[in-house]
Amino acid sequence: MKDDAGLVERFMQVKAQIVSAAKESGRSPDDVRLLAVSKYHPVESMLTLLGVSDCVFGENYVQEAIGKQVVLAKNGFDPRAAVHMIGHIQSKKASQVAGRFSMIHSLDSQKLALALEKKLVSAEVEQPVLIEVNIGDEIQKNGVCARDLPAFADYVLEKCPHLRLEGLMCLPPAVDNGEDVRPFFARLRELCEGLRTRLDLPLPELSMGMSGDFTEAIREGATFVRIGTAIFGPRPLVKPAL
Repeated sequence: MKDDAGLVERFMQVKAQIVSAAKESGRSPDDVRLLAVSKYHPVESMLTLLGVSDCVFGENYVQEAIGKQVVLAKNGFDPRAAVHMIGHIQSKKASQVAGRFSMIHSLDSQKLALALEKKLVSAEVEQPVLIEVNIGDEIQKNGVCARDLPAFADYVLEKCPHLRLEGLMCLPPAVDNGEDVRPFFARLRELCEGLRTRLDLPLPELSMGMSGDFTEAIREGATFVRIGTAIFGPRPLVKPAL
């Protein structure tokens, strides 16, 4: 049975927590945007939230995201503006992704950058992107190592002019509480500040923080927080039928 009232209530509670964390940090709440991570959750839940708020969603899997975009478009919503791609993208799927999302949060390799650029050239459009940084140097995670970040950013600017660098994203190591992860958020902010100076680019965006640690991420400068469980509840074990 659908629980639309509970979903909306949780969404509003998270929004209120974001506002509170921003104000406590001396920041404007308008500077922190919520991505409701809808991976594996039905598109009907997305439509419910769009009915009460100008909601933006984060999706992890290409085919699921595209399928949901189709449904959103049929219901009168701008599919590109409503969905960000936050998950790993295989280079062979780059042609399906490039230009389809208002932002890609997970640019993590030269191979992917070139594959996206190839599609963007033919479409004659730009794609805003964030570089994903493997902030904990974890071998099981995707992302550019901090030591390789300057060279990778240089490569993107030189070889991929249709990719518009907007900032950085990270998925830090799992820890027991939000305070333990805060140094990783601070490190991402410092990396972005250094890259901003080095490249003379605004790089305004920091995508970091999830359900268990988004308030700490906001205190360290997050401009996007990616929150799923606190809004939608436990994630289903299988992808939804579209």
